[in-house]
Amino acid sequence: MYDGAAEETSLRVSQIRFARGFLILVVVGGCAATAVGTMDRWLFDVLDPGDFDPARAPPPPDYRTQEAWAALPEMADGADVALPEYPAVDPAEALADVFYVHPTTYVGGEWNARFDAPEVVEATRAGGTTIQASAFNGCCAVHAPRYRQANGRAFTLPSEDGRAARNLAFSDVSTAFDVFVAKIEGRPFIIAGHSQGAVLGARLLRERIVGGPLESQLVAAYLPGAPLREGDIGIPSCTSPRQTGCFVTWHARSPDFEPNGFEFDAARPDTMDGRLCVNPISWTADEARVPASRNGGAVFFDTAQPRVKPEFADAQCDGGILRVTELGDLERDFASRLLLRVMGPGNYHPVEFQLYYLDIRNNATARVEAFLSARPG
Repeated sequence: MYDGAAEETSLRVSQIRFARGFLILVVVGGCAATAVGTMDRWLFDVLDPGDFDPARAPPPPDYRTQEAWAALPEMADGADVALPEYPAVDPAEALADVFYVHPTTYVGGEWNARFDAPEVVEATRAGGTTIQASAFNGCCAVHAPRYRQANGRAFTLPSEDGRAARNLAFSDVSTAFDVFVAKIEGRPFIIAGHSQGAVLGARLLRERIVGGPLESQLVAAYLPGAPLREGDIGIPSCTSPRQTGCFVTWHARSPDFEPNGFEFDAARPDTMDGRLCVNPISWTADEARVPASRNGGAVFFDTAQPRVKPEFADAQCDGGILRVTELGDLERDFASRLLLRVMGPGNYHPVEFQLYYLDIRNNATARVEAFLSARPG
């Protein structure tokens, strides 16, 4: 059940911490970057960690302890939040599990973040488990590891140093997955993540799941915000709402959006070409526009009074981009509006989960049901 007073207090604390650090960067760089077109390049220059040095890597999480997890079925955490009309399932009665990898929640000058830094812990709750992973608590028990996430530069401006930072982050996710697999003992599972978390989730599928015995337990993967193309993982993209053993991804943008330095592999002139898109309302890969009237509803748990906002956004896959032409009031606070502004006009990457929150929630339940009905025994 959503505890509005407690969650709002905690939310404000995390927003203040994030805004303080982020605003310092923006204000200090104001004279050097007066437009979004230069802000992206300036910000990554300011946060350039230099050469990757393994000796400077923070200590790894110990996934045998709860402190190493942002969400677990036996803990009270951000992934537990739910609206009264859409209650969370009792984790002890859930018939499937979710392994969720959170997006980038670190803004700093190191190649890899401390997983246990207080500001990172708060940002991960507010910007990950609460607003994204909670979408799966209607069907499943949610497990979300903390990890030594890589600096965003490792994804937007790939380099050998960035590759090393990404490998370090993935090593944590892979280790956490070992603990997760041992714990669920053969139960069906979903892989989910967003942005950096979706990239790492895709690699986890490719290297640890697809083609091995664990593939038979995979319900589906939800990986919005990752630059995935056909053949990247080894399983197909989903083309129907109840298909299993497949993955979904999308990149929500306005029709007039122009790619900037915040895109994955931003230096590539064809950065957006060939990306896969699965429509998160129809759950098909065709390019038919689905009107907002069919949108199950957006939910923004990072606002003071979260509620379902039905028929909030339309969706149309168009050349690998999910075009959003109908959009309700995003109801953002100052820090969140600032983030959307800095990311570039029409870039809905920060809210790709929230715009289709109930669609994701309902679809995860449907895929679990389909998986269980087709499973022998």
